[in-house]
Amino acid sequence: MTVLDAIEKSGFKVLNLSDDAEEREISGVYCCDLLSVVMSKCFENAAWVTIMANVNSVAVATLTEMSCIILADGAAIDEIMITKAKQQGITVVQSDKPIFETALKINQLVNANA
Repeated sequence: MTVLDAIEKSGFKVLNLSDDAEEREISGVYCCDLLSVVMSKCFENAAWVTIMANVNSVAVATLTEMSCIILADGAAIDEIMITKAKQQGITVVQSDKPIFETALKINQLVNANA
């Protein structure tokens, strides 16, 4: 499933849409809020579900080559994060649901298309 397909089917709010969202595949879901753990354990093309809404999250997403960042629990972001996401080509979306429910939704969508 592509990032764009997942966004359209989930109804999550788009905060930044990367140029490659139409082609970028999501291979699975990763949940964690400790950036050092995410850097060491997250996998390429993951949809990262977190509440860590800051510029450092974009850096981690870039380093690990994630498909997108999904901010759960309606986590608010600032313009600095959006600007960095645009520069780095990282899709960022927002869910008003808790982390578990958000991750479950994406996981169900990804597995339905497997």
